[in-house]
This record gives sequence, structure tokens and C-alpha cells, in this order.
Amino acid sequence: MVSPFTLPPAGFGPGSQPVPDGELQYMVMPSGMRTYSPHFPEADDREAMAEALAMLAEMAAACEIVAQGAPPAHYDLSSLSPGARKVMADALGQGEVSMKIRGVPAVMVQESVFAGVWMLLAAGTDAVEIAQAPGLSLARAHVARRPAIGVLAKKVAGIANAPAILTEILDQSLNRKPGSVAHVVNLSLLPHTPEDLDWLAEALGEGSVTILSRGYGNCRITATAQPQVWRVQFYNSMDTLILDTFEVTEMPEVALAAAEDLRDSEIRIRDVIGAIR
Repeated sequence: MVSPFTLPPAGFGPGSQPVPDGELQYMVMPSGMRTYSPHFPEADDREAMAEALAMLAEMAAACEIVAQGAPPAHYDLSSLSPGARKVMADALGQGEVSMKIRGVPAVMVQESVFAGVWMLLAAGTDAVEIAQAPGLSLARAHVARRPAIGVLAKKVAGIANAPAILTEILDQSLNRKPGSVAHVVNLSLLPHTPEDLDWLAEALGEGSVTILSRGYGNCRITATAQPQVWRVQFYNSMDTLILDTFEVTEMPEVALAAAEDLRDSEIRIRDVIGAIR
């Protein structure tokens, strides 16, 4: 006699259950990572094309110079003719990093497809800056929209490790030497409560710069009002928080264009120029 445990159970498996609307419903799978894809602009106006290509050539040269440590380079896109401005927009495209810089004037920043080539748009401003990070994102980062009040933040029931975490963050902020390695406090590996996070947010305040870096998932970076302190949160492609940190640094590395990125951008811009000509 065959044991019933050797037989497949009834009522399970494909075809055993009714399927709504006649088709299976699958969970959405993660999307692919963004990769560089060159775009070659087109224009019927040869003069407009030549004008845009001339500025692109200057930008390519600036990428190499800035990569070697030179100050950031700036280009006024409003000086271009309307046709050349359109060609420039097509050539620059949109990269992975965008920023919102609050203040007067408020500035929207979008990295182009060329790393380290930043497009800045504000009232009276239509420009490109070539740098590891836009200068304004550093200058205004910790200008307080909500002040950092430190240990004066009101303590409520449920607070556990937040005061100890704050002590570490403040010590690193006050004693940090420019250019030193970033100090990271990984909240994902530390025991904490929701009240801890709320208390830290009140204690550290809110700065004036918010950054979104899109790759495989998102990285959301928020400046606090405490000098050189950033909240850096990594989400997967399903928008689930997978890493939550505070970084004590001038600018989190994930938002910076490294020297190698700038050199690569020089090559890519020259490739685009060569393909169009």
C-alpha cells in the first residue's frame, strides 16, 4: 500500500486555485540600474550647432583641469542663442543626481549625463558648473531652516540610545578636520526606537540642501543644521529603506563626482563632439 505521504497533496499547485481575470499576477521585480547612454543632438541650424559645440569643447577641457584640482568652472547658458541652448540641453541630458538648494534665490540642480557637469536653474540663473559638487550646495548646506538645538531637544518616553548617538555625532562635527575621512554612524546596525529618530531629527535640525541620487534604487541625502552632518538613507528599487546613516563630512561621497569621473566626462564630451562633427 502506498503511503499517503508519498502522494502530492490535493488542492495545491498550478491550476488548483481559481485565477482572477484569467491571468496570474506577479510581484513587480526590481528595475535595472541606470547606465550612461550617449545622446547626439540634432539641429538644422548649423550656426546654433557650432555655437553649442564650441561651449561643449570648453567644458571638456574644464573637466580635465578641475579633475587636477583647479577651481570649479562656470558657463552661462543664457548667453547662447535659443537654437544653441536647445542643442546644449539635448547634449547634456539628465544624470543620476539632483539637488534642491533653498535660500534666495532657491536653486534647482541637475547633474548632466556627464558626471561633475552640473546644470543650475534659478531666477536669473541658467548655468553649468563643473565641479565635484556645486559650490552653493556646500555653502548653503547647513544654513538652518530649523535650528540644531542639540541636547535641548525635548525628551519623551521611548528614547533609548539617541543621547549617546548625538554625543558621538556632535563630537565628530566639532572636531572634524577638513578633508579627513567621513565619519559614519550606521543607524541600521544600532538599536534604536522611533522616538530616538524623532529626537535626533529635532536635536540636529534641518539644513537647506536636499539631494537625490538615483541608481539601483535611490539614495536620499538631507543636510542637517549641525555643521558637516548629513542624513544619508539608501532605498532599494522597491523603495524599501535598506541603510540609514548619519555622515559627518563636507559632502557625502555618493553625491560627489570624483576626479576619475571628471576625466571620464571629458572623454565622453569629446566623443559626442566628434560624432556630431
